[in-house]
Amino acid sequence: MKRLGLLVGEENWTHFRDIADDLSSHYRTSVYRPRVHRWPILNERVNVWSRRSALRDMLRRNDVCFFEWASDLLMTASRLPRKAALVTRLHSFELYAWAPLVDWASVDRVILLSEAIRRIFADTYPAQASKAVVVSNGVSLERFRPEGRRAFAFTVGMLCGISPVKRVYEMILTHYQLRCLGHPVHLHVGGGIPSGDERYGAAVHGLVRRLGLGESVTFHGPVADTPAWLRGIDMFVSNSYWEGQQVALLEAMASGCYCLSHGWLGADEVLPAPNLYTTEDQLIGKIVEYAGMSEAERGRRQRELRDVACARFDLDDTKRRIREEVAAVVRQ
Repeated sequence: MKRLGLLVGEENWTHFRDIADDLSSHYRTSVYRPRVHRWPILNERVNVWSRRSALRDMLRRNDVCFFEWASDLLMTASRLPRKAALVTRLHSFELYAWAPLVDWASVDRVILLSEAIRRIFADTYPAQASKAVVVSNGVSLERFRPEGRRAFAFTVGMLCGISPVKRVYEMILTHYQLRCLGHPVHLHVGGGIPSGDERYGAAVHGLVRRLGLGESVTFHGPVADTPAWLRGIDMFVSNSYWEGQQVALLEAMASGCYCLSHGWLGADEVLPAPNLYTTEDQLIGKIVEYAGMSEAERGRRQRELRDVACARFDLDDTKRRIREEVAAVVRQ
């Protein structure tokens, strides 16, 4: 059985764990875990050596190394001697933060989440375009399903870190406009404040206080039971200006929420055109339009989005396609 190294580093494992488990059932896998030293002196220098030593070991003893993020680990690995072939997922932020620092000639396969991101990669690195393939994010259609949903209650939800890219501040202003127009909307925000974004988080909470929205905006903090949280939401809004492919949006679609999204790059590969907006006025119009529909029509719109999730974002398909890409590299 071939050996596969899994390298995630300090980034988030949340949406990779199911994929990692699937790969582990087909390969002899090992996980990159450098030893961390906490000595009173020379601490950082020793840890840099430890990380690089562990990375060299992964590249030497595996047939393929899979990098969940095309970031610092891939940058370093692409310049080190190796036995292993290199496969990476490039989500989107890496395009500008890390991709210019990677030696792409040393990478055997690049898995991207959308055709829009693939085009940017191919245009920027034309010599590497043949290595780039699109495999969408996936969600568990068993965990995320419409069962147990209650009657329409004019609830709108966002599930994301409270950071500038997610544009939660702007959504608070949209919510305020809806309330001023007489709509009894309640906004639910799930997610914590990422480290480094404390000032933005304070601004968001301060805006709610200044506008007197304390009774119609609920901050839930990090959400442990996402399927249950989504069952309490009528409409899900992805208000970001940039996404790779927002998993929370896919989960909301599968859960039976009516979903709207700002037109971030690649959003049109997720939602139909009527569910996309650009301006605040367009978003308000789409929210009010949906709230005014009959129960039967709202149910039909929800089922349409669930069908899209089932057809295009099934986690089992994502796992299978990633496994096929790794197998293709192994065959090479």
